[in-house]
Amino acid sequence: MIITKTPFRMSFFGGGTDMEDYFRENGGAVLSTTIDKYCYVNVRHLPRFFDYSTELSYSKTERVTDVEDIKHPAIRNAMKMLDMYEIRLTYEADLPARSGLGTSSSFAVGMLNAFYALKGKYADKKKLADEAIYLERVLCQEAGGWQDQIAASYGGFNRINFGSNGYEVLPVIISPERKNQLNDNLMMFFTGFTRFSSEVQKANNVSGTEGKRLKLKKMYELVDEAETVLTDKERNLDDFGRLLDTTWRLKKGTGNAISTNGIDELYEKGIAAGALGGKLLGAGGGGFLVFYVQPEKQEAVRESMKDLMYIPFKFEDGGTRVIHYSPETFEPKDN
Repeated sequence: MIITKTPFRMSFFGGGTDMEDYFRENGGAVLSTTIDKYCYVNVRHLPRFFDYSTELSYSKTERVTDVEDIKHPAIRNAMKMLDMYEIRLTYEADLPARSGLGTSSSFAVGMLNAFYALKGKYADKKKLADEAIYLERVLCQEAGGWQDQIAASYGGFNRINFGSNGYEVLPVIISPERKNQLNDNLMMFFTGFTRFSSEVQKANNVSGTEGKRLKLKKMYELVDEAETVLTDKERNLDDFGRLLDTTWRLKKGTGNAISTNGIDELYEKGIAAGALGGKLLGAGGGGFLVFYVQPEKQEAVRESMKDLMYIPFKFEDGGTRVIHYSPETFEPKDN
């Protein structure tokens, strides 16, 4: 039996510039971190006592005798890609799916990690990230960028650069005190709305017009500015919050499906209560709102968001990992 633990990510700057059709031509970068909220994938070989050969438990339960009959596209394609069969897979998570924290990609990375471990093989962070991107973007044909799979695989607080040759992951070096201060100044709330990121991406067509490209270019440039705020101890950390406001207002202009009237009202309530900035996490349309709030204003912001669920969190440094391994007592049948 294998159990993997894979973190969810919080993306601050550069979202949208990680879309392949954009960054291959224009370059891109994101600034993001993983947080102490996780998904868990449990995989083992299925004993031969049942009239089905594969059992899957996520938001639904599937029992099939042929991998082709699996309805979940990521599981079906991953099993075919890695020649997996006769397995039982279960999925659990600390936070809901389709909420802007890269949950589907964390699941993809954790599942691939579990499959390799069940085979007795080691897959490094880059291999897991690359194969999760291939799984979601090519095999499943889901619209979206590359940052989520990379963040879930590598973990930590990183700048991820994208270009014609692919990507590179550069850890952002911040003093522990400054990193803790940033963490303490961020507040996250669940809007209650969930959505499929790939559908939002298709609706927005982020690289489709020159106006959108100009906004993405400005969002790309903000990655440099935000990284400087974090790494230069002479800079006021509150500037990070103000830049979040700038990037959120730019992002809303890249697609009609990014925000809604309800989300706009919530955001403006947070700003009026004292938040310096914030953004909706993920592709848009729902999920989690994060605000940068000075300590003395946090109670007022919490009161302004009293109808939403407040979610405390901490930054975390680890990517996907196997947290439990025990050898099977039986072998799967040959194909």
